[in-house]
Formats: sequence, structure tokens, C-alpha cells
Amino acid sequence: MGRLLIIGAGGVATVAAHKVAQNKDIFTEVKIASRTESKCKALAEVLNKKYGTNVTTAQVDADSVEQLVALMSDYKPEMVLNLALPYQDLAIMEACLQTGCNYMDTANYEPKDEAHFEYSWQWAYRERFEKAGLCAILGCGFDPGVTSIYTAYAAKHHFDEIQYLDIVDCNAGNHHKAFATNFNPEINIREITQKGLYYENGKYIETEPMEIHKPLNYPNIGPKESYLLHHEEIESLVINYPTIKRARFWMTFGQQYLNYLDVIQNIGMARIDEVEYKAPKADGSGDEVVKIVPLQFLKAVLPNPQDLGQNYDGETSIGCRIRGLRGGEEHTYYVYNNCSHQAAFEETGMQGVSYTTGVPAMIGAMMFFKGLWNKPGVHNVEEFDPDPFMEQLNKQGLPWHEIHDGDLEL
Repeated sequence: MGRLLIIGAGGVATVAAHKVAQNKDIFTEVKIASRTESKCKALAEVLNKKYGTNVTTAQVDADSVEQLVALMSDYKPEMVLNLALPYQDLAIMEACLQTGCNYMDTANYEPKDEAHFEYSWQWAYRERFEKAGLCAILGCGFDPGVTSIYTAYAAKHHFDEIQYLDIVDCNAGNHHKAFATNFNPEINIREITQKGLYYENGKYIETEPMEIHKPLNYPNIGPKESYLLHHEEIESLVINYPTIKRARFWMTFGQQYLNYLDVIQNIGMARIDEVEYKAPKADGSGDEVVKIVPLQFLKAVLPNPQDLGQNYDGETSIGCRIRGLRGGEEHTYYVYNNCSHQAAFEETGMQGVSYTTGVPAMIGAMMFFKGLWNKPGVHNVEEFDPDPFMEQLNKQGLPWHEIHDGDLEL
């Protein structure tokens, strides 16, 4: 039914590619492209052998609009699934506009030189995508992504008015490393070292990093200390559901992880500005001054998130805890998914955090190719019908569960 271009070859892209290959009746042609084509070729070899597909590959620098345009002009995909770095969102969107391709991603744009992310940069493309008759779908991972679709589903089926929304993200897995991040270390550390932010009574309230926290109970896991963070889906959800009085995002972290993170910040390794470093010349003729970004250097020496899966046990639990009105009475609703790291690894070779992002990315692309999610402009996922997406979550490996009128603890 459709020709898909996947940009990226990391953990999330690997999972998404496996799920795309499992649904080859929908995705009839697939190409995977990244800066390092050898990674794409290795992945394509696994997919073609395992699923009998004919996945092809290409090399592209996703920072270069010119290279992206050349690739898209040659391959002519109906949709580009952007699973590269958030820094590259705008370049890929620009290339899609120039070549007439529809677009989807899992995380909103953030500038490389500033630890800051919001949707305004991508929303600014709305009119251009509308005029081109192209569809751009933003944030189709798990959070953002499934959590926004959970909210849309709750609004459609269980509430007349959503008033309080808490998105909760627990990783109760153990990768048996002293310190490692579950996705790109550079992006992960930038996100969680920012100040917290939540929405209440029509305005955003800023907190110090990790300032607000409390233990929450997660299904099949138990109590885990959960920290209030800034997360992008809040920004679109409070616009699309204006009855929301308060919206917050919570994520769990173990104390050992936080101790390491504190040291990383205190010794300057979380810096994203360039520093000068005196390095020996390759020819041994002395030293030369080079510039490095400390966080990028740290990324190079930390464990690769793609390599964590084999020894990763435990599970994730991500969901929405919602309070609001139905028929004039207050009700609560908790919808969530628990994902086993080991089961994810056995299926795709990746751990659960990559799995929970890669599977929804494939389902979003499936919604587009089936003609269920396709309207010109730039849209967040909650702007589409949640029902067919929720149905596919159960079929594609991320089954969801509901608790009605329970204690939300928040």
C-alpha cells in the first residue's frame, strides 16, 4: 500500500523497522537511511532474512536539506518516518516540503545549542504543509504519542470534561550497568536536567530540576519515586483539551542514576557548549587545540542504549491518570501499558524503552497508509481518531489496560 523512508538506525528505528517488516502488506517498499549506512545495511540484512522483505538502504546526513532532498527525490516515498535526532526535525520537514513527502516523527524539535524543546518551531510549518496538501504528524512515540492518544480516547469514550491529567512513566527495569541511559544519552541528559514545568489554571509553572517528587504505585511493579519533569505533549494537550485545569508529567529514576547524574552536572560533563581541549596531533608532531562538546564526549564513552537489551530485565509502565466529569459526576480513569524488556529484546533485539517508542511510530505510519490519519497541515496525534490506533496497540505488542474510579494518588 505504501512506500516508506525511515531516517535513523538507532534503537527506536530498529524496533520500528522490525514492526514495519512484520506488516509488509501495508508497507510494500521500505528504505532505511542514516549517516552511517553500514548500520542500515546490517539492520536490513536481519529484516530481509527474518521476514522475507526487500528493505533497501541509503546514506544521508539528516542535517543537510540538500542531501535529504536528493534522497527523497530519488526514492519518492509517500511518507518519511523521522527517527533521527530531534535537532534534525526541521531539516527533514523542509526536505519533505520541497519533495512532496508526508512526514512523521516521535519527538519535537530542539536546537542543538540550547537545552530547550517546544512545538512552536514545527507548528510554524502548518500553513506550508496545508498549502502543499501534505500531512505532518508530530510526536508518535509513546510519550509523546500513545499518552496523547490515551487522552484522546478517554475524552471520546469516558469523559465529558477532562480536568486533571497526570502522565506517569516508570522504568522498573535493570540493565545491570553502573550508569546508562535508555535512549540517546545526549538527548536524555539534556531533557532531565532542565527545569520542571507543568500547567495549572491557564498558565505554566516552572520548578527546579527534580524539585517535586513523590512515590507512586505502578501496576505489577509497586511504589517508585516519581519526579515532575517538563515534557512536550503537555503543550499540545492543554490546547486541544481546554477543559484541562492541570497537566503534569512524572518519570521514575533510581537513586543511583540520580547520584551519577548529579556528578555529571557538577563536573561539567552535561555542558552543551564547546570547550577547547589540547590534543596530540595524529602525526606526533605536537599538540593542537580542538573544540569538543562535553556532553557529546560523554555520549561517546557511555554504554550504547542499543546494546542494553540482552541483560535487561524488568518492565516499563507508562500511562495516563485522568480525573474529570461524566454526566455531571466526577470519575477517575487510569489507562496504561506494561512492557517487558526481555520480551522486547527477544522480538527485536532492543530493550523496552526503544520498543515502546518504535511500535507506536510504526502504527502511526500504518494509520496514514490506511487513510485513517491523513489531513493537510501539521498535527499532533491527539487530533486524529484514537480508536483504530488503540486497536492496533493490542495487536502489535503494546496491550493497554484500564482502571475505572480507582485511587490516582495524584
